[in-house]
Amino acid sequence: MSIKTLHFPFFLLLTIGALGQQDSIPQEKLKEVVITGQYNPQSVKKSVYQVEVISRADIDRQAGNNLADLLNQSLNITVMPSSSTGKSTVEMFGLNSQYIKILVDNVPVINDEGLGNFTDLTQINLDDIQQIEIVKGSMGVEYGANAVAGIINIITKKSSKYKWEVTPYLQEETIGKEYNGINKGRHIQSVRVGHNINPKWYTYATFTHNDFDGFLNNKQGQNHLFNDGLRGYEWLPKDQIHAKAYLGFTPNTNHRFFYRFEFFDEETKYFNDIVDPNYNPATDTDDPIAADDIYGSQRFVHLFNAAGKFTKGLTYDFYLSYQQQTRDIESFQYRIRTGEKFDVKDFEYESRKAYFTKGSLSNFLDSDVIDFQVGYEVNEIHGYASSFAGEGMFTENIKRTLGTYDVYGSTEINIGKRFSVRPGARALFSSKFDTMTALSLSAKYDLGNGYDLRGILGTCPKLPTYEELYTYFVDVNHNVQGNPNLQPENGISAFLHLNKIFKSGDKVNFDTIFSTWYLNVRDRIELVAFLDDGLRYQYGNIDIYRTYGASLTSQMTYGNLGLNAGFTFSGVSKVLDSAELSNDDYLHSVQANGNAFYRIPKWGTTLSAYIKYNGPEYQFVTSEDLNGDPVIVRGKRDSFTSVDATVSKSFDKDRFQVTLGARNLTDIKRINTNALQGGAHEGAGTSVLLGYGRSYFLKLLYKFNFG
Repeated sequence: MSIKTLHFPFFLLLTIGALGQQDSIPQEKLKEVVITGQYNPQSVKKSVYQVEVISRADIDRQAGNNLADLLNQSLNITVMPSSSTGKSTVEMFGLNSQYIKILVDNVPVINDEGLGNFTDLTQINLDDIQQIEIVKGSMGVEYGANAVAGIINIITKKSSKYKWEVTPYLQEETIGKEYNGINKGRHIQSVRVGHNINPKWYTYATFTHNDFDGFLNNKQGQNHLFNDGLRGYEWLPKDQIHAKAYLGFTPNTNHRFFYRFEFFDEETKYFNDIVDPNYNPATDTDDPIAADDIYGSQRFVHLFNAAGKFTKGLTYDFYLSYQQQTRDIESFQYRIRTGEKFDVKDFEYESRKAYFTKGSLSNFLDSDVIDFQVGYEVNEIHGYASSFAGEGMFTENIKRTLGTYDVYGSTEINIGKRFSVRPGARALFSSKFDTMTALSLSAKYDLGNGYDLRGILGTCPKLPTYEELYTYFVDVNHNVQGNPNLQPENGISAFLHLNKIFKSGDKVNFDTIFSTWYLNVRDRIELVAFLDDGLRYQYGNIDIYRTYGASLTSQMTYGNLGLNAGFTFSGVSKVLDSAELSNDDYLHSVQANGNAFYRIPKWGTTLSAYIKYNGPEYQFVTSEDLNGDPVIVRGKRDSFTSVDATVSKSFDKDRFQVTLGARNLTDIKRINTNALQGGAHEGAGTSVLLGYGRSYFLKLLYKFNFG
């Protein structure tokens, strides 16, 4: 049975469950605690860091299936999709995914390009997530190299009030105007089963299938016969399977152990827009063929965690993880009329194996005044590239190893009841580079009357990743090469946050945050384009990057109404050291967002709306004047606004949930830009594909809870 035929059985399962159960279900309330960067889990207000929390309720209101769905509306965060690869990465304060670590339960996530960085957000499933914690600013002491702009830590669910939980859901979504329920649109099926074996043991398993059938727009798909550039898809189709399992053991209130397993499989299809008519003059017939590829990624994750405290208060936290991600490719010639494949080449293209362990000890003195934390972090990445990847450039498979071996420590001092300070340092030892250090100083001061002031000053080196050093991705469609001569980057960041919390009774809550920042990255690594032997990209240390800015965000809840709004202003200065011409002026941009939700308890209904404005972005690019001489001009990427909206309705005492929504109501597909290197006179005008237009979705979820 094809996995796509599961749509109807899932719908039957949801419907039967909705009609079958009638007993009431208690509501599970989660404590507002954060773990990211903390010695022990604690409330957001007590944290020395400014931690932004996206709750499970926030995820459900947006009907987010993966991290790309969810972060699109966040301030100072930009999701950067690629229609040619199907991947989506994240930018924070103008710094791309190289500078942002994405973690699951405090452990960096492996992906096709690295460990923790370069993460494809569409490969991070949210079905078992309790909350997401975001810390903006350098976190090099706590989380090592490459956490220059900040971290995004995904916290999975680890407990339940029920003996059994069975939660299936089905989600159908249009891709722009394209949908037919079978091979057009987006189709998601998922089921989660959790079980409290006894008071000490808890386990769960999830399975999710996400079928994205691609965005044609003006293209004509796989079976288009003519060589007119219209074959294929504007946004590539891809199919994902995600399976997870968890086993937790809590022998008492002082200790907790868990093991988590994850399997991920993704298939992305590339259909060449060049069609060979394959004309036969003897018979005056043609048999059109095209050179197509199917890219596959598979990920395995094993994670063990032990955490708790001993009788005298000493707290420990230990992680051990093995992760593997492979990238394979099936290249073939495709007879368009008959659907026949021939000249098939199927091989493992690249692979990464990562060994990771991290441990810490804290609370040595069991004191409310002073605490210490010491720890270590070790990771080794073993990489492989097939000889077929070189298109004849080399004849043997390539294997490389890159390791980092860190030790770190910090102390948190509470000077009175209002002032806390945390200095810290980390030594980074590498199998390839000289020893480097990361330093930080964080502080929190309670000003009284609901005001809190937090500051973070830190350095964070960015080590070249395995991808930047050793990748060799060369075929008829790509030429991206690593550079083993890269040097580490050095980054410094300073953040200041002023919070004001106001409460009036049990109904009214205000939380306003004013933030300002400055980041400086030296010897930044980027892909450099070479035109000497065809378009070739290679990583290199080429520029300096500086940014500063300020933002104001405010959240308000009044009974069943919630309102959030934010505005940010930033300036970016970017200097290309390798260019003969450069300009280090600051280029400025703005962002604004807002969202609102309203609960109608009598109807079991929640209405939600989200809006985000991304102002114009500018970049200095090299161009030519009327005489053909090189000049520096200011390129511009146009502004755009995205709007989402959802309506969620509960039936059968909140067990059966129906969510109807719309994404990208402003119908964004392409935006104009001339902020690209090259071109003539005033820069080359072009457009960038950012979305696939206005889409609508329906999600049906049922909660079978027993005991």
